[in-house]
Amino acid sequence: MASKLTFVPFFCVLFFLFSLSNANYDINTLKHLQGSHKGTNVQGIHYLKLYLARFGYLNYPHDSNDVNFENNEFDQELESALKSYQEFYHLNASGTLDNPTVSQMIMPRCGYPDKKISHVHGTKLLNIVSHYSFFTGNPRWGKSSLTYAFDSTYPPAYIPPVVRAFNTWASATRYFTFTRVASVTSSDLKISFERGDHGPGDVFQGSVLAHAFAPTDGRFHYNADMPWSVGPASDPNAFDLWSLALHEIGHLLGLGHSNDQGASMKSGIFRGEIRGLNQDDIQGIRVLYGLN
Repeated sequence: MASKLTFVPFFCVLFFLFSLSNANYDINTLKHLQGSHKGTNVQGIHYLKLYLARFGYLNYPHDSNDVNFENNEFDQELESALKSYQEFYHLNASGTLDNPTVSQMIMPRCGYPDKKISHVHGTKLLNIVSHYSFFTGNPRWGKSSLTYAFDSTYPPAYIPPVVRAFNTWASATRYFTFTRVASVTSSDLKISFERGDHGPGDVFQGSVLAHAFAPTDGRFHYNADMPWSVGPASDPNAFDLWSLALHEIGHLLGLGHSNDQGASMKSGIFRGEIRGLNQDDIQGIRVLYGLN
């Protein structure tokens, strides 16, 4: 049976969600902006700019004290950024905030930007068109044996799905080995539950489920304010820990987001969805580490 984290009272979760409007994108406002296009100038457009900036498509100020923070003009730069977002997610690149685009934007997702990466689009390997990507500079580990540890506050019941995810990556790559150790201080990879603003550049906002960092940082954080399921059966009311672990471990190893809709490295996932590794994920790692 699936289980849920109960770190804080419900009213605290609501406060977290509603307090995002100060300097972060607002998901509810994105819904109301549907139909906006170049030339539109309505209240709330700056939240669309904040969203696209948050995930790497637009250079836009995040400081609410900046004079341009509440610029609500839908200009050429915003249209270009929106088209880039639509292209990445295989949507109609019209530059208009249509229903499919809004639906993609409000989908629960990984918090790492899509565009802080160097893309490998259209590469044909073994007659497969690849959609995987790497971080800028193609960072990777200089070793194949990595250690991992859980933070002291990590719930023991939530450990098995993550261990299973490490084993899945080890079996799929036939290159990496992952060994659990007791101390996060000495481990290569460090897994914990966090919430809200939990460090410089580390913010959970809106529907962000988790995030992890490129080699050789090693940090992997789940959002403690989201409902989680230990699986292996699907729970329609929670997010699958194993599926998210597969995704975030991919980041830890050096993969960026994929625009292959069936890949583990796709940025978003729904409640109740279980998603394993596919050929695009595995091929990406093999190319990055020269294993072909």
